[in-house]
Amino acid sequence: MTTAATGTETFADLVAAEDVLLFVNAAITATGQREFRSQAYRQRLSLDFLHEYVRVNYRRVYAASLALDINDHNAVRVVRGLLESAADASPEEKRTEGRLIAARLSALPPQRVYRLFRELRAAKVNNRRTRAIMRDWLAARPDAAHDAVKYRAGLKAAVRHAHLRLDGPGGELGAFLFQPGALPRYEHRLLEAWRRAHYEQDAVGELPFTVAEGFAARHGMAREAFVERMAPRMTRLERLRTQGQRAAASDGLPDTDPTGMPLTRLALYVLSLDRDARVRHRAELTRALRAAARRAAGPHAGSWGRVAAVLDDSYSSSGSGEKRRRPLAVALACHYLLEALAGPGEYTPLWTSGTGDPLLVRPWGPTPLGTRIVDALEHAPERLVIVSDGWDNAPPGLAGEVLRVWRTRLDPDRRTAVVHVNPVYDADGFDVRRLSASVPTAGIRDAEDLPALVEIARFSEGRTGAAELYAYLDRRVARFTGTGEEGGPR
Repeated sequence: MTTAATGTETFADLVAAEDVLLFVNAAITATGQREFRSQAYRQRLSLDFLHEYVRVNYRRVYAASLALDINDHNAVRVVRGLLESAADASPEEKRTEGRLIAARLSALPPQRVYRLFRELRAAKVNNRRTRAIMRDWLAARPDAAHDAVKYRAGLKAAVRHAHLRLDGPGGELGAFLFQPGALPRYEHRLLEAWRRAHYEQDAVGELPFTVAEGFAARHGMAREAFVERMAPRMTRLERLRTQGQRAAASDGLPDTDPTGMPLTRLALYVLSLDRDARVRHRAELTRALRAAARRAAGPHAGSWGRVAAVLDDSYSSSGSGEKRRRPLAVALACHYLLEALAGPGEYTPLWTSGTGDPLLVRPWGPTPLGTRIVDALEHAPERLVIVSDGWDNAPPGLAGEVLRVWRTRLDPDRRTAVVHVNPVYDADGFDVRRLSASVPTAGIRDAEDLPALVEIARFSEGRTGAAELYAYLDRRVARFTGTGEEGGPR
């Protein structure tokens, strides 16, 4: 990021702003898993350093990141870091952190929260605030019996660690968790189904799917019949996981309504289908992608004017074993979202492979970003969005030079707003890889976050100062926690 101290802002303010943006990009994209060009251990080491550095030097910013679009992996790490270092926080900071932690935990998948509670117990983090956070989160869960069956180990560890009393259905939860053989039967239907499932196949179908799987294997139930029987009790994601293979081997799609899926997850699902399945169900899949894109665009739909996109479907977009096809899925989802955001008939997509059929994209070939950017700029767009991991290699460095010349010589008045969003974390650089210092870059994990990321990316361009960045974070904190007040990350 290129910035110069102006007005009353000091050099330290600008360095702090750069550090904040560096951490936000990492917390959005990195999950500690292997990427196409870096191993998992390098990702973890890089994240470890960034979390420790930002927590120690910018604690209030570190907490404020919970209000941003960071991924669940890093949100859990931030919560744990704040709770482990509670002694370093002032009373005011603890109040703001408590609201942020409570709001973020309510948005996390329950299995991640229970895993966090187990980690806190293993680390012997047992201060009063931690116990209160556990108590309040558990009290807000809609069905304690469901959690006792599905997340038994996690709930048991949380209850022990926070010294909680269980007043669950009929007073049976305590016995179910800590003395499972003490009662001959349970009054609560789900607890009783779990007990019966140990010896009765009919009871298996009354349990949550992930719990029922273990009992089905124990009873030797046929997988196909079991999955068909459990279909009404399965979540959408469970249905996709179990029926994806069946769809690949047949002429049909899984028995799932794709129109209700989030955009990026739907793009991942589409890419998991083979070419023939995508061709056969082109109309259905395209309708689902466009419907998901319209939902994601929301009030911004049709408001971006002329939009051109350079979308990376080079071989590196295949991702890794842990994040298979994730970069390509983000590019595909961004394609449909940008189509929804642009004015009617004012969207121009350019894939690095040259394909004109987005539904059939596949990861292959080099990354000629520079050439595609030239093609995109010839359409004189109001906005140019580049979705790529930033490894411009055909030829190397051309994209950066094109953007530099465009910004400094051909469009110094910035008639075209250019932004680069990158779905891949570069562990060696502690950031997402950038194409040019003259173009803002933001990390992205889900295409749905694109409008918000375009807003925050402008802070990395050097045209706004640290004060504006901190004010933006204040607004996000207030909106996220519902306090109506600015919980100042400065």
